[in-house]
Amino acid sequence: MKVDVYNSKGSKTDKSVNLDKAVFGIEPNDHAIYLDVKRFQAAQRQGTHDTLHRGLVSGSTRKLKKQKGTGTARAGSIKNPLFRGGGTIFGPEPRDYTQKLNHKVKQLARRSALSYKAKEKAIVVVEGLKMDAPKTKDFAGLMKGLELADNKTLMVLPTPDNNVYKSSCNLPKHRVMVASDLSTYDIMNCNTLIFVDDAHKVIEGMLK
Repeated sequence: MKVDVYNSKGSKTDKSVNLDKAVFGIEPNDHAIYLDVKRFQAAQRQGTHDTLHRGLVSGSTRKLKKQKGTGTARAGSIKNPLFRGGGTIFGPEPRDYTQKLNHKVKQLARRSALSYKAKEKAIVVVEGLKMDAPKTKDFAGLMKGLELADNKTLMVLPTPDNNVYKSSCNLPKHRVMVASDLSTYDIMNCNTLIFVDDAHKVIEGMLK
């Protein structure tokens, strides 16, 4: 599959790149995408929620009243969940939400997500993008040149570039990340993928 190449100003060049069909041209597997996105979102949960059950609540351990003869239900502790200030019944406790997914399923999910973007013609390749210093204006100018200023985009770099990353931080619709960190969720959560230089080759090397 051929994709047009643009320069750092957002202008179309006479060049094009070929995307590997084994990565960008497969029949998408929706269930694999669902499983990988669910795994990713579950991993974002901190799992630090906690409540005090009756064993953790502060209070006296003395018996409140005699067992029999009061005409009411027996009560053995002020920490009883039925009393005001007592413990919580079946409250949340710290836990790990991480879900396991086989490596091949994760790879299939990413290939499927990339194939969707390729079918939708939502992949752009930019060459020679270099910034001497972080500058939001330059990054916004590139997006305007690509006619993607109002689109939700994800720019994928072959190697880390702090200047490009910082230039995008004040633009909520645009994100920048390294190809090795690209996940199925990131791919599906944008309207257009922008590969810088050989970023697509890095991805192809990981998913073949």
